[in-house]
Amino acid sequence: MLFIFALLIGVVTGLRVGTALAVTAWGAWLGWLPVGGTWASFMGHWIAVGIFTVLAVVELITDQLPSTPSRKVPPQFGARIVVGAFCGALIGAAAGSTIGGVIAGAIGAVIGTLGGAEARARLAAAFGKDPPAAFIEDAVAIIGGLLIVAAVA
Repeated sequence: MLFIFALLIGVVTGLRVGTALAVTAWGAWLGWLPVGGTWASFMGHWIAVGIFTVLAVVELITDQLPSTPSRKVPPQFGARIVVGAFCGALIGAAAGSTIGGVIAGAIGAVIGTLGGAEARARLAAAFGKDPPAAFIEDAVAIIGGLLIVAAVA
């Protein structure tokens, strides 16, 4: 069951990299993701929570700008896969299988990146402009990420 959550947090990563990092850091800090004593114990520190929360807010703001690069270009796509694998590994570590979490998170990031780009393009076309589509994507990523991490607890 936790591998499904690792896949889903990867999907959130495909939508919003910063949000996935922030919700996993918050989950570790609140004790929902038991990463204490593992390689990822730094995620439960208040400094990691602060850094990743600020990163998530900056990403939410800058994604509304017209100059935001496509998430499907190789550097952004690769970064989303790496972060999805990392966030999936955090959830997998809770189940005792970091490698399974890495694989599920990376697959989820690919799904979220490609599917999210397509969904956002369709929403932007329906609204006639991009910001409403970005706000919908933000809401899905934040609420989904929080629900996934809370469900793991």
